[in-house]
Amino acid sequence: MTSPDPESAAGPAPAATSVSASAEGAVDPVKRLDAAAGPLAETEAAWDTFVEQCPEATFFHRVGWRRILEETLGHRAFYLYSEREGAITGVLPLGQVKSLLFGNALISVPFCVYGGVAAQDARAAASLTEAARALAEELQVDYLELRHRARRNPDWPCKDDLYVTFRKALAPEPEKNLQAIPRKQRAMVRKGIKYALQSAVDSGIERFYPIYASSVQRLGTPVLPRRYFQALRETFGADCDVVTTTKDGEPVSSVLNFYFRDEVLPYYGGGTEQARALAGFDFLYWEVMRRACEQGYRWFDYGRSKRGTGSFSFKKNWGFEPQPLYYEYHLVGAKQIPEINPLNPKYRLFIAGWKRLPLFVANWLGPWLARRIG
Repeated sequence: MTSPDPESAAGPAPAATSVSASAEGAVDPVKRLDAAAGPLAETEAAWDTFVEQCPEATFFHRVGWRRILEETLGHRAFYLYSEREGAITGVLPLGQVKSLLFGNALISVPFCVYGGVAAQDARAAASLTEAARALAEELQVDYLELRHRARRNPDWPCKDDLYVTFRKALAPEPEKNLQAIPRKQRAMVRKGIKYALQSAVDSGIERFYPIYASSVQRLGTPVLPRRYFQALRETFGADCDVVTTTKDGEPVSSVLNFYFRDEVLPYYGGGTEQARALAGFDFLYWEVMRRACEQGYRWFDYGRSKRGTGSFSFKKNWGFEPQPLYYEYHLVGAKQIPEINPLNPKYRLFIAGWKRLPLFVANWLGPWLARRIG
């Protein structure tokens, strides 16, 4: 795990500049990240250097996701970047997810909660947005979806009342962070401590994956393939780890985390059927927070939740305030913005049926289906 640059600060999500503000109609040339655009390794390094320095960029803008989308999940990736005087001025990672069940979409970024344009100014942002719109038209997808943390295209259809994120600054001392947790949830953390739960950073996903797979099956959600999580660990190295809690040596809960600049993002988590009774979830996330704090991380990103769900309430009860996410759409073949989420009534029967599947059947079918949802 890498320590953050002491001069960096993730801070609140920066306000995005409207793409219509491009000065005097000037545009930056936009290229696609591939061998035809120049030495690939060199361009990838320049991409990640820009992402590291751009306030609008997130962990999900990192170039490693391109290989995961293409090589692990089998989707086409279109990683666009703008240039000015030989330097990158903005990036826009895109993936095309095609499915008979869910349609044909160009998304920034599939399987990620954030994405969209990350640019140094309005001119670069406008250039990338127009290039993405043109690409969506060329590919004849149903829609283009940009997953922004701030409103960027005010004239585009936008889904801003479904998803929120939860981010909060960390105090330098672990004890101050513990005291900042509201009393009821703090008592749950102490309950986990009382039950003598232990935590450890795992070297692999051997304990994590079965816990996560069974957890999402109980929620009625297909699980992504094991190779996807292995690819995350291999691609992002020290910036991706797994923390697992145990009771008397037996796993209770586990979470896969991302680290970006001075921020920790617990991203994929789950627990056994005993986890709730043992306060295994509260103890798990406290251990992630404590470890991150001790290593100098300054921000805790609890991730995306849908309004009105249990995970929304859980994070709010930890003292985090919801911040709306702005998923913006350019419609091509579609007539309206998609509603591909578990709260859509049309998926209720599917979710109920998936919950009743034997776990081995869900784990067999799930990876095939999950990689087509995005």
